Amino acid sequence: MNFKKYLENKKNIIDKTLDEYLPPEEKAPSIIHKAMRYSVFGGGKRIRPIFTLATAELFGREAESVLRAACGIELIHTFSLIHDDLPCIDNDDFRRGKPSNHKVFGEAIALLAGDALLVSGFDLIIKNSEVKEIKKQSILKLIKETSFYIGTENMLGGQVEDITAKNEDITKEDLVNLYMKKTAALICLSIRAGAILSGANQRQLKALTKYGENIGLAFQIIDDMLDIMQDQRDMGKPTYANKYGIKESKSESERLIGEAKDYLRIFNQKADTLKSLADYLLTRKK
Repeated sequence: MNFKKYLENKKNIIDKTLDEYLPPEEKAPSIIHKAMRYSVFGGGKRIRPIFTLATAELFGREAESVLRAACGIELIHTFSLIHDDLPCIDNDDFRRGKPSNHKVFGEAIALLAGDALLVSGFDLIIKNSEVKEIKKQSILKLIKETSFYIGTENMLGGQVEDITAKNEDITKEDLVNLYMKKTAALICLSIRAGAILSGANQRQLKALTKYGENIGLAFQIIDDMLDIMQDQRDMGKPTYANKYGIKESKSESERLIGEAKDYLRIFNQKADTLKSLADYLLTRKK
């Protein structure tokens, strides 16, 4: 399989679905729909929804059968990015090389656009129940999972810790816990979504969750390294690469990716795509 082509194909399918689902820019109130689309189509690689599709394929499902849920998770991810960038949180003027949502549309509309994407994300997950081969009970379970993984015990809690943590006080254990909530939680959700909607058993779900946790931690550590190499780091925030350096960060991310792939052994060759995704994250440049 040409993995680069696989990623490109899946991204195109996801982008098409998101474009068809989101209200057009001219629909009233136009400004919020423009703001929503601005961030959703702001250059994301669609890694999280691709994880959902690839996990479903692991169980022999057609990727299209979980496509709406995958896109719903991407909308929730985008909501978190818009709010992260706001002056009251990270105060970032740019996202993916473009002005942040609030720099273009103002803080109030950016806040509301994020809220709208969160609501839309849940709506799309519910719409996945219209797929004949997906059990309604699986959708209910996924809604519960989504609430848990984006809630205060996970993603939102991680964001709280991120803005309150002090660089000089934070330990390695604290940092790993922060990354597990802030980044790994949503990646775990993406993977578990594909598994839950495909009827995975508890043993399979546990293995995929451990895979997702390791992938999520590695993803954030690699992000830290890329920020340093691209001279975009925030010295006021505690990050793995700031505290422990590039060499240790590289070694730790490689260890985590290796461990993540080990958890997929129970699936044999069926997990080759998920293994390739892990390797892709390790070698990405942006």
